[in-house]
Amino acid sequence: MKLSDPRILAALPQLGVECIGGASLAERTSLGIGGITDLLLIRRHDALPDLIVLLRDAGVAYKFLGGGTNLLVRDGELPWVVLQLAHQEPQVRLEGNSAHVYAAADLGRTVTFCAKNDLGGMEGLIGVPGTVGGALRMNAGAYGTQIGSYVRGVELYRAAEARIETLREKEISFEYRHTSFAPDDIMLAVKLELPSKPYREILQGIRICNEKRRSSQPLNQKSAGCIFKNPPGGSAGRIIDELGLKGFCVGDARVSDRHANFFVNAGRATCADMLRLIVQVRERVHAAYGAELENEVILWTE
Repeated sequence: MKLSDPRILAALPQLGVECIGGASLAERTSLGIGGITDLLLIRRHDALPDLIVLLRDAGVAYKFLGGGTNLLVRDGELPWVVLQLAHQEPQVRLEGNSAHVYAAADLGRTVTFCAKNDLGGMEGLIGVPGTVGGALRMNAGAYGTQIGSYVRGVELYRAAEARIETLREKEISFEYRHTSFAPDDIMLAVKLELPSKPYREILQGIRICNEKRRSSQPLNQKSAGCIFKNPPGGSAGRIIDELGLKGFCVGDARVSDRHANFFVNAGRATCADMLRLIVQVRERVHAAYGAELENEVILWTE
């Protein structure tokens, strides 16, 4: 979608919002797939409510983009604009064992920064791509660690109330790859409480996790991480592997040879290719095991 309403275009600079025309989401997602639209880069979080009201009053559809690492986006000209938070400095502010982190901060760099200040607990998240806000949205986790365990408060824009508010720990539910946030909530910042731990000890844990990832995941290929959530008591990757589907392709969309729950863009895969691959793998799993795999990847395909 291309913004053409002169009222919106005139108001954006006053709100601290930069409009990047004709932005390619293929260049902003880890799968390297996605169409073209105008991207609004938000430099002032406090202006977000006014921006949303402006877009809604003008009938402009929008979606909110985090790090683009767990996302499959439709091809062609997109029917909505994309909003994205600009980085704020400093991205992390420490007070004792508390880390106050902006949602746009890179998750891995946040883990590393806290580690260098002797704050651990999140070693397992070091290789999880994307932003802190994206990790919060899906309660990202790996190797026995999930970010929700350390959350003590979240600042967010609540679309239902059209205002910014802060939720306390007890007001948020974190489960496996699921949270109680509303679909249209926009994460702005989080307060984490982390255990004190010597940097050398944290670094050793980080090295172990990195070695596991390098040996089991296609880190040098375009992917969105795990496509499916693990079914109760099982592993989606192991089930797909047992069906002999590693290397199975639809166009340039391919089940990774290294990890069967990672689908990679092996060249010029389209969104349609990736969707067909997801559907075919899900159908084969259901036919063989009776299991209904649920997407972990987020789809912007309507």
